[in-house]
Amino acid sequence: MGIIQSQSIKNTFITFFGFGIGAINALFLYTNFLGKMHYGIVSTILSGANLMMPFMAFGAQNTLIRFFSHYKTEEKREEFLTFMLFFPLTLIVPISLIFYLFYTPISNNWVIENPSLKPFFWLIPIVGLFMAYFEVFYAWVKVHMKSVVGNLISEVLYRFVIMILLIAVHFNWITKDTCVYGIALSYLAQLIGMKLYAFSVKMPVFRFVIPENIKEIVYYSFFIIVSGGVAVMLVDFDKVMIPHYKDISQNALYAVAIFIATVIAVPSRAMTQIVAPITAKLLVENKQDELDDLYKKSAINLQLVGGFLMLLIFLNIKQLYLLIPNNYSAGISVVFMIGLAKFYDVLLGNNNSIIVNTQYYRTVLLFGVFTVFLMIGLNMLFIPMYGIFGSALATLITVAIYNTIKLIFVVKKMHLYPFTVKTIYSLGILVVCFLLFYFWDFHFDDLYIGRLSISPIINITLKSILITLFYLVVNYRLAISEEFNSVVNSILKRIKMN
Repeated sequence: MGIIQSQSIKNTFITFFGFGIGAINALFLYTNFLGKMHYGIVSTILSGANLMMPFMAFGAQNTLIRFFSHYKTEEKREEFLTFMLFFPLTLIVPISLIFYLFYTPISNNWVIENPSLKPFFWLIPIVGLFMAYFEVFYAWVKVHMKSVVGNLISEVLYRFVIMILLIAVHFNWITKDTCVYGIALSYLAQLIGMKLYAFSVKMPVFRFVIPENIKEIVYYSFFIIVSGGVAVMLVDFDKVMIPHYKDISQNALYAVAIFIATVIAVPSRAMTQIVAPITAKLLVENKQDELDDLYKKSAINLQLVGGFLMLLIFLNIKQLYLLIPNNYSAGISVVFMIGLAKFYDVLLGNNNSIIVNTQYYRTVLLFGVFTVFLMIGLNMLFIPMYGIFGSALATLITVAIYNTIKLIFVVKKMHLYPFTVKTIYSLGILVVCFLLFYFWDFHFDDLYIGRLSISPIINITLKSILITLFYLVVNYRLAISEEFNSVVNSILKRIKMN
């Protein structure tokens, strides 16, 4: 776990830094400077682009990781990299053409309830294209085990650009409409940054050769389109459906709640950057024991960290929403629904990396198709009835069913097991901690710096300190994770030496 632990820790810090900027944007700048309508428009555009991204990328980001280790010579790898660089164009061109030819009926049908979205609807495929090639170049650096700088570009760059744009709106340097276009262009800046870094890691040597295993590559890429589309739909399809039934301002409430809950998955995103190529390599080399060990360690470590973040969010959620405009508080219930869904994702460790890199990936295609229909049906049923809470409930149910199917599949087919007795202990700690801290808060009221109330900040800080001390001490004493205890022991050793 050496390289995994080292790069995962660095990636986690970078990802948290990026999420810190994103938190300022999502919770304060968007809500105070851009307003609900334009915030809802941005959320809809980005969600629509995320839905188009797997199709435009043609699964190249996962296919590159899956097959890179199969090529043993540098020449073959260079030929493969060149091929994957142009591979997505086989779908980008026809998709773009279809969207252009049928733009009017597509846009008119989808913005019936929200005509304010129509002037920006054309941005969806453009941003989807930026996202698609960004993922290709990101995979380019991952297969060379250089994920840290790539993660910095991925998590920080576009959020920093968006922060500047939102501040510019506040000072009336640009209009809100201009800001929406600028946010779309921030994804182009992200793409350019990743491309430059990818080429600095490995400059392409253009050898236009069709790989011998092209049939397998195409089959696998089609699978990734579906499985990747399922994963994206579980995150973003609800934000595309909400404006179809409700006012687009509801998407602003939903986006804030989703962002808060997504923090739970930050460690998983960070670890996946380095675990995915290592998982593929172990599968190619048929190292079953090492893969099972990696599966268990990734699951318990992500459960420990993800569970801690979930506690901090759930136990401070009421105070946190006091820092956001009051008319956003309707999203609190959404945070709990989506938070539980994200935690279930975290519990499974590198489950997805195992599935997409085995010979059984075609079978999982059926699970994905079933999940898509289930999710669409539940959203169509619940959104008209319960609004954004109904959408969150549909997501939780769908994620629970889909993840359970994938877990059973890996256990039965691969004989790999993510859970141990430590999993039960860890879940017990989470339950006890929740019951101890949920039903009370500190109450330092009426404390201001200028017009800003700092009472919620003080209450959250004090409560979080107590939660952190309790959680870390109990996990350390029970030795839930060898890696966690190793890090703590290393820190304590340094403190003693100083």
